Amino acid sequence: MSGDLKKLATALGVALAMQTIAGLVWAGGAAARIGTLEARVGEQRLVAERLARLEAQGEATRAALVRIETRLEEAR
Repeated sequence: MSGDLKKLATALGVALAMQTIAGLVWAGGAAARIGTLEARVGEQRLVAERLARLEAQGEATRAALVRIETRLEEAR
């Protein structure tokens, strides 16, 4: 019976070690994915800032066009 108990303990230890290794591999992969996502978010933040500037310039251009059209209509 003690031989079976030793085999069971060894099997349990091996299973625990394998699960620990698998968990560490998974955590490493997750960390790499998170790093990639953080880099993408950083790039998107820059794009969002540029887009906001372009929108502001578009609004200013639209306002200038309205002013020009208004002056042309008044000149008629």
